[in-house]
Amino acid sequence: MAATKDTPASRIAAANRRARFNYEIGQTYEAGIALTGTEVKSLREGRSSISDAYAGEKNGEMWLYNAYIP
Repeated sequence: MAATKDTPASRIAAANRRARFNYEIGQTYEAGIALTGTEVKSLREGRSSISDAYAGEKNGEMWLYNAYIP
């Protein structure tokens, strides 16, 4: 049987491996993010960096800071 391909919806676009190495992660959450067309293309091509990124709460919403998505 042929290997199955990951669908775009099921594939992880970016993961912060450095945070998992340096820190103990107690809980994880999955969230959506609003992107423009060029940002979607950059994520699909693997040209993003979230190694210094973190999330913070502001006015009842979660915001992603210091992420680089060209």
